[in-house]
Amino acid sequence: MKKIRNGLIPVLLGVVLFFAGCASLNKTQKGAITGTAAGAAIGTVVGKTAGNTALGAIIGAVVGGTAGAIIGRQMDKQAEEIKKTVPDAEVVRVEEGIIVEFSSSILFAFDMSNLSNEAKANLDKLVIVLNNYPDTDIEVQGHTDNKGSEAYNQNLSVQRASRVSTYLVSKGIAASRLTTKGLGEMLPKYANDTAEGRDNNRRVEFLITANETMKAEAEKQAGK
Repeated sequence: MKKIRNGLIPVLLGVVLFFAGCASLNKTQKGAITGTAAGAAIGTVVGKTAGNTALGAIIGAVVGGTAGAIIGRQMDKQAEEIKKTVPDAEVVRVEEGIIVEFSSSILFAFDMSNLSNEAKANLDKLVIVLNNYPDTDIEVQGHTDNKGSEAYNQNLSVQRASRVSTYLVSKGIAASRLTTKGLGEMLPKYANDTAEGRDNNRRVEFLITANETMKAEAEKQAGK
């Protein structure tokens, strides 16, 4: 344990120095100076520290350099379209990716995994934008609060994420673009000791990142 703790010190220091040095940069500029190896280390530590694997996974997957800046500009455009098209979703741009968060109350009735009519209407709006950017991968994550047993919550999160993914496929999103994860109560973003916090932890997140086609095209453009 002592070795692990000592090994994390320089990594954590590097994370602090990295973000301190990048505080004045915009997202596109950050993408241009962040390498893949550095991004992976930062993504792992930041994701675990913040309790947000979505953030960590996206930061850890950056391409970096000029190609990363090109991808960042495309993600900027896509994020703005999602914000305008799906006002009920929370949209966050992170490095070369996008996190789209829906509260479960928007998608599901309490303790249920069947999509409501309101959910389908919101997902239909999201599908419009996702289809405009086919060269992206989408990870669908289901999360719950800590009410009930861990096993029950895990199963519910899997069912909800799967229902969302199945619906996206039925609306024309290629199944090859989708990855589905149920994370149950393991990764709360909010405090579970209040009703509001538990409600916010019941959520579905979409992690949107560049696929290999977009990365290759960005590398091609960067080399011109």
